[in-house]
Amino acid sequence: MLDDRTTAATAWPAAYPSGYAVVDVETTGLARDDRIISAAVYRLDARGRVEDHWYTLVNPERDPGPVWIHGLTSDVLEGAPLFGEIAGELSSRLEGRVLVAHNASFDWGMISREYARARGQAPTRQRLCTIALAKELRLPLPNLKLESLAAHFGVVQQRAHHALDDARVLAEAFRPSLHAAARDGVRLPLLECLPLTEWTQSPPAPRVGYQSSYGHGWRPSRKRPPCPHPNPGRYEPGGRLRQGMRVAFSGDTSTERELLEDRAVEAGLHVATSVSRLTSLLVTNDPGASTSKAVKAAAYGTPVVDEAAFTQLLGDVLPAAPGAARGRPPGPAPASE
Repeated sequence: MLDDRTTAATAWPAAYPSGYAVVDVETTGLARDDRIISAAVYRLDARGRVEDHWYTLVNPERDPGPVWIHGLTSDVLEGAPLFGEIAGELSSRLEGRVLVAHNASFDWGMISREYARARGQAPTRQRLCTIALAKELRLPLPNLKLESLAAHFGVVQQRAHHALDDARVLAEAFRPSLHAAARDGVRLPLLECLPLTEWTQSPPAPRVGYQSSYGHGWRPSRKRPPCPHPNPGRYEPGGRLRQGMRVAFSGDTSTERELLEDRAVEAGLHVATSVSRLTSLLVTNDPGASTSKAVKAAAYGTPVVDEAAFTQLLGDVLPAAPGAARGRPPGPAPASE
């Protein structure tokens, strides 16, 4: 584990946040209509030292989902408070801090939807994904699972998929990550937390036990305006997105799909409903799936990234090339140019 003395002699980056809230939530599932059933927060100071921690069960008012994963049965959750009853306490722990989570887009998406149901908004304005930070630090991990990050820093997991222990493990692994970033002058991969502002009550689909589903109508579908930028071609792996690129999505996403698409549109990208030779990038958390989009992407050689990587790319999109002509297909420019 990184010794704090390695950063003690170096000036701490002035641009780094003044405090963090390391968060983990357990949920009834992964879809948009799923609910939080437990939540934990470790508050850390500017240098990642633990200030305090907090944990609560939450009554989801529905089937608890994959009990074999999180261990929380309906009987256990029956007497737990509703989210609206713990929203104030959670807010006091998020206030003025950067939300830190492993695959932060998922935790933020679940939290923002719960606040929307309670007719409120979470007070946090930025989030940091420890997956993205591990990539920035080029940590030699076999995969991007929390257990691998923990093992790298010598942190022992005691109760996997228990929100309090997962948050503890992440807090202990985040501190040396933060110090490594400070030592090497790494810019933290901070993203804006956009609250859910369009929300309608929608009952969950009937189900027995747990099943993966995309959810139902958080917002009515609507026709998007055409992208004002020409398609600059395919995304180059390891590079940056550019306005006008055609992006398609396939499979389940941790963040509500429409919110993810909205962020892409706001960044100046063209959200495509299918994959063709003109597609710049496919976003999927399961590139080996046999969906039509994944199959076509493989056939066309379309670059593929997962949701976490795409979320990071959205934070630094290049402007459209000046004077670019609309309609040019992906690929190198003609020799005459």
